[in-house]
Amino acid sequence: MYFIYRKKKFIDCSGMSFRDFMAGKLSPVPGEFPTLSDWENHLTTIYPEVRLKRYLEMRGGDGGPWRRICALPAFWVGLLYDEVSLQNALDITADWTPEERQMLRNEVPITGLNTPFRDGLLKHVAQDVVELAKDGLKRRGFKESGFLNEVTEVARTGVTLAEKMLGLYNGKWGQNVDPVFEELLY
Repeated sequence: MYFIYRKKKFIDCSGMSFRDFMAGKLSPVPGEFPTLSDWENHLTTIYPEVRLKRYLEMRGGDGGPWRRICALPAFWVGLLYDEVSLQNALDITADWTPEERQMLRNEVPITGLNTPFRDGLLKHVAQDVVELAKDGLKRRGFKESGFLNEVTEVARTGVTLAEKMLGLYNGKWGQNVDPVFEELLY
């Protein structure tokens, strides 16, 4: 837990257990039980890959260089707002086992799109899925597919922004993070 809200004030509950709160054993408010509002507040403090609000919050890319800001929403719109692209994406992933998905969750943060997957690399899956998103955007007819240029390049090369930044950090930047704000983000 992070907090509860009582009498128009936030009460710090950092590190405490919501389970204890449900049992009436939360030390700042002993004997008190959570309300539905407490549960809703608690859910806002978890950060999974996708968070359900009144919309789907896709947390995979909260920020980055300005030229990439529209890439993530365009990617998801191209997939999720187009029935053909959505069905094709589901077809690609339909037979992925729980073990394969867990392996990807474990390995992708380390090896990125160059993670071996089935008979190739994950970047090959990414290339296919980016094409589905482009096709979905084209069918919408709003000329949005240009927003996917940066994502297309990442899928093509298999080199992520994180990998580029690590290369610069360990090379040209001399292990200094300040150039991130000067060269990449703006």
